[in-house]
Amino acid sequence: MISKHSNEQSGGGEGVEVVRNQPDTHPQHGLGQLTEKRIYLNSKLPSWVSVFVPRVFYVTEKAWNFYPYTITGLTTLLYPPHTHIRIETRFENNNGDNNNVFGDRPTPAESVSHLDILIDPIPDKHYKETEDLSRWVSEKTGRGPLVEGWRKDSTPIMCSYKRVQCSFEVYGFQGKTEDFIHRNIQDILLVGHRQAVAWTDEWHGMSLEDVREYERQIQEQTNSKLKSTQNNNTAAPRPAYSRSMSVTDERSLKKMGVKTMAMSDPSTSTLPHSTVRLNSTPE
Repeated sequence: MISKHSNEQSGGGEGVEVVRNQPDTHPQHGLGQLTEKRIYLNSKLPSWVSVFVPRVFYVTEKAWNFYPYTITGLTTLLYPPHTHIRIETRFENNNGDNNNVFGDRPTPAESVSHLDILIDPIPDKHYKETEDLSRWVSEKTGRGPLVEGWRKDSTPIMCSYKRVQCSFEVYGFQGKTEDFIHRNIQDILLVGHRQAVAWTDEWHGMSLEDVREYERQIQEQTNSKLKSTQNNNTAAPRPAYSRSMSVTDERSLKKMGVKTMAMSDPSTSTLPHSTVRLNSTPE
């Protein structure tokens, strides 16, 4: 049902364009599904980033689905040293108690965020009463509403484990931007997994062929909706913007909200010192 989420987020010249959605064989993980999207999101960028980007700006997302394991990569061409985000996902039939779900190295406890789709807050703009799981009831399955403590008592239950790594290779902005990315990914995961449960009656009972046909229809609607609003957007193009600033100009950096003591050494690894693993547990 991610395609429906993409459709809802598209409009006003922004949103998600599906470039391809097709079977793909991975040398390690075998047969799966490859999806490539372009996510247009100028208005969602903070002001300290938007001044550097073109008026039409998008992130490229490629996702390889080899259920129960998926890999999602997001990149931008905003700067010569690109921005990279990598999200690994593994689904398991438990309530989030596996401390080494990816089987290579346990994530440090301080870098793990446990997301609860019932009680964790989401941005007000994303709240819908029909997606409030404390009021939700599935007619097809008889499940719901969720109550506090549901992760201990609900069956069946599944946890979506996420390992998130991001890098932003711009000296002076690296830490601030990576924190911004991690915060927004948490919001996206909370909203998306709440919707996956709230929309149970729309997808429950579908065959894989039904799912692919549903995706095809929604993707056509979404691409048409996005292109139509882009064509109708007659706003004047943003004037060319250039800026030269020395990283030793501490006063200017502080005005832009950059803590100079937190600057990363450009000679070190571009990935954060530790990954952040996000656990969200839809029923």
